[in-house]
Amino acid sequence: MNSAIRLSEKWFNRALWLIALAFAFFLIGLGNAVVGDLPQVEAELSLDQFMDPASKPLEVERAAAAQALQTAQAALDQAELRRQGTARDYAAARETFDNWVATRTATGRPEQDEELKNRTAQLDELKAAETAATRVVDAQRQAVLDAQQAETRLARALDPYREAAQERLEGALQASELRVFLYRLAVTLPLLVIAGFLFKRQRKSRWWPFVWGFILFALFAFFVELVPYLPSYGGYVRYGVGVIITLLVGRWAILGLQDYLARQRAIEAQPDLVRREVLAYDQALARLAKGVCPGCERPVDLKNPDIDFCPHCGIGLYEACTACNARKGSFAPFCHKCGAKAA
Repeated sequence: MNSAIRLSEKWFNRALWLIALAFAFFLIGLGNAVVGDLPQVEAELSLDQFMDPASKPLEVERAAAAQALQTAQAALDQAELRRQGTARDYAAARETFDNWVATRTATGRPEQDEELKNRTAQLDELKAAETAATRVVDAQRQAVLDAQQAETRLARALDPYREAAQERLEGALQASELRVFLYRLAVTLPLLVIAGFLFKRQRKSRWWPFVWGFILFALFAFFVELVPYLPSYGGYVRYGVGVIITLLVGRWAILGLQDYLARQRAIEAQPDLVRREVLAYDQALARLAKGVCPGCERPVDLKNPDIDFCPHCGIGLYEACTACNARKGSFAPFCHKCGAKAA
């Protein structure tokens, strides 16, 4: 009596649950692809789309200043390289000249005075080249500084326009997110309504694997694909929706409990024979296997041989076999001792 379902039926039920989960998996994948592509309905927004037309001349000037800064920086880099080259040439020539002068002083040869003049002139030319390259570098640095200041001035002039455009962009983004959420809601809410109808009417039908697969898919689509994208607005919307859902689910649970208790009281008021006829065999065995009364679902000590009736609702749990007078379960269709069919 402790086994309410046949062994083969258990395996069939497990296989059907696997079918339900597989059905839900593929539906979730399809729904995820659809819901994930919904944001593509909205056009991509950028800051430039919300800039005031009056800022266009400033944008052009700033772009020109940025280009001038880039050109000046490149020229400065080239001038700096040339200055470094002339500085190295002068340093090398100076070292050679110093060594030559030291040698001449040691030897004291007057005929080398003319060469000394030539070497000094060459050294002066290199120094002049280095000085000229330094002036070019200084000029380029000034040009870079002027371009930087011009770009900074134009950027500051554009700041009010950018701040206003940023506010308009944020508003447009919020509106776009709200529309995308409404698209998702339009897709997922009907699925949830259909799932509720199927749960209420079809969850025990012969097609229950597909029903439960669809229910799991609808719950996943609502709570995973929709709820995380609820607009926040400081948390008011999300917490408000949570309160509403909690109230609706709580109301459904309270009314369901009250209806269940009312049905149980009505059933317990009926005669024992009528109550046993209403109970399904598998349902009665399942409740007995849990150690509860099949009629009122309250705990009963089924191992006590003196208990033949439920002490809570009075329904018969055990009876004497009409053929062999053995004690048998009231819901068993055959006697476990002689095999006689129950009356």
